[in-house]
Parts: sequence; structure tokens; C-alpha cells
Amino acid sequence: MVQAEDSRIRLAFPELGDAELDAVRAVFASGTLTMGPKVEELEGLVAAACGVEDAVAVSNGTAALHLAVLALGIGPGDEVIVPAYTFPATANAVRLAGATPVLVDVDPATFNLDVGRVYDAVTPRTKAVLAVHLFGRPLDWEALQSAVPPEVTLLEDAAGALGARWRGMPCGGLGAAGCLSFHPRKLVTTGEGGAVTTNDAVLAEAVRRLRHHGIEGTDIAEPSTNYRLADILCAVGIPQLRRLDELLAERTRVAAGYTERLRDLVEVPSADDGDAHGWQAYVIRLDRRVEAMETLRAEGIEVQIGTYALHHLSAYRDQGPFPGADEAFERALALPLHSRLTDADLDRVAEGVRRFA
Repeated sequence: MVQAEDSRIRLAFPELGDAELDAVRAVFASGTLTMGPKVEELEGLVAAACGVEDAVAVSNGTAALHLAVLALGIGPGDEVIVPAYTFPATANAVRLAGATPVLVDVDPATFNLDVGRVYDAVTPRTKAVLAVHLFGRPLDWEALQSAVPPEVTLLEDAAGALGARWRGMPCGGLGAAGCLSFHPRKLVTTGEGGAVTTNDAVLAEAVRRLRHHGIEGTDIAEPSTNYRLADILCAVGIPQLRRLDELLAERTRVAAGYTERLRDLVEVPSADDGDAHGWQAYVIRLDRRVEAMETLRAEGIEVQIGTYALHHLSAYRDQGPFPGADEAFERALALPLHSRLTDADLDRVAEGVRRFA
């Protein structure tokens, strides 16, 4: 059954309005479309939001991951632990740097790394753990720190966790570096974009150099590529960063509405006590996920899988088994999540889910 466009419930809807249009017009008028002042302005706001000294804007979240790994000198012969259930960019960035991504299973109840399994995955070649706060739920950072020796660097894939907090501390500011995404499904968007956050000035400078071909002054000691983020895109994100708390409050409102309607029907997302969820996505767990997804889509309700079980992909099929990632992949369903959703929309989605609970 094909639904009329105006009855469709969108999966995501970016928070764009007059403030963003005015900011873009100002960049147009300035004639400085890239490598200009809006980049530094956005970086300052991102650094403040993550509670760090430095943020380096880059072209997308994958670029942030790739540059963070490269800036740490990780490469051929090195291993980096990543979750077996995550968006492929997490592992791809490690592979693109020439290192080996070592998959570790996840807790299917939280979708995050099963920290108890991280300890056994560490080898003499392990240089880092690239830990994901998946869908905006903070990973237990203290438990992760206890699972690895001090020489193993902890990196955050905080692509969907801007605004999330672990024990009151901002995600993106917990590890040696954090990697953010500003994709349109994220709380703050620049269309495409990302950032690396850190308190390490040397690491920040390395990321800045590597995002701009490796140029330092008039020399290139280490060739790199172009991962810059244009001023015109930064201008889109700046007004949203200024109202970050408001945007997160709106998503929290919608998430609470879903939880009220669904908690007695399916397994609903949450955060640990004392933590604040970032609500990049509202992902439920139910046994009839495939059937539910097909039916809801046919009825004009945009839903999506949670994310990928990496060992199901050809590039990473040599690892496993990972029963936690299998369960997460088979049961996770992302529901529409954005501030334009009304109570009537939430009722309609919940009623659709009810039939498959």
C-alpha cells in the first residue's frame, strides 16, 4: 500500500530553519566558502560541548575516525579493537590506516561493547580500542579503562553521542580523542561533516595537518588527503550547536513518549543510572523485526535496521562467532526520531509496533 507523502512519518528530519539560512547567506556574502572563520567558530562550539581543549572539523564522521587513527601513528602490524555491531565506518577507518580491526562482541541489551570480552582480545599488537557509544547510549567508560593495560589508547566513536553524558561528563571528551559525525540523522548536522575532539594539543595539530594534505608551513613531511569541512557547511551547524541543549531536550521528549507507549510491549532503549542518552536513534528490540520493518514501511512509517553486524559483511567475515552482535542485528529496529513528531505520530508508530510484539 503506497502512502501519500503528507501521511508519511519520516525516520529523521534535520533541525534547519531561518537561523541556518541566515548563517549560510552570510558566508555567501563574505565570499569565503572554505578554510575561513566559520570553521574555527564551529570548532570552538564543539570543543565546549565535549568539554575538551580542541576540536578539529573534518569532512565527515568517517574522516574523523580515519584521521584520529592516523594521528596516533597506528598502521600496518597494529591491532585496534572495535565492536562487532556498529556502523562499518568504525572498522573501515582502522583498515584504511593499514591496521587490523579486531572485532569484539557486544552486549545485545545495550548494543555497546561487552567490556568483559575486551580484556581477552588484547594482544601485544593492540594499540587502541575504538569504542562506540552506539545510538547515543554512553558506554561504561570506567569498566573499559579497567579492561585494558594503560598503554592501550582509548578512542571514542561518538558519532551519535554529541550531547550524551557518562556520569555527568560529555561523551566525546572521555578518551584520548573523540570522533563525531554531523550527518543529517545526527542531533547536529552540517549535511555532511565531522570533528575530532581531544585534550592533546599535539594530537589536535596532527589532525589539522592531516586534514589538509599533510601541509605544515611550506612543507609536507607526511602526505595526506583533503578532509576539510567548508565554511558554508559549518554555518549550517553553528546555530544548532548554540541550541544543543534544546535540541537534545526535544529528542528526549520524543524518546520518553515512545518509552511510555512501548515499554510493556518490547525492549526499549535506556541509559545507565547517572548517564544521559544522546538519542541519535530510538532503537527497540523485538523478535519479529524483519516482518515489522516490511509492514511499517509499507504503511508509510519509515523504520530502519539498527546498524550492521560486521562479521556478516564480506570484508570482516573471517572473524566470529559473535552471538551478541547476531542477536542485536536480528532484533534491532530504529523508529522515527525527530522533533516534528506529534503525539498522534507516536501513537501511530506504537500501534504499528504492537502488532509484532
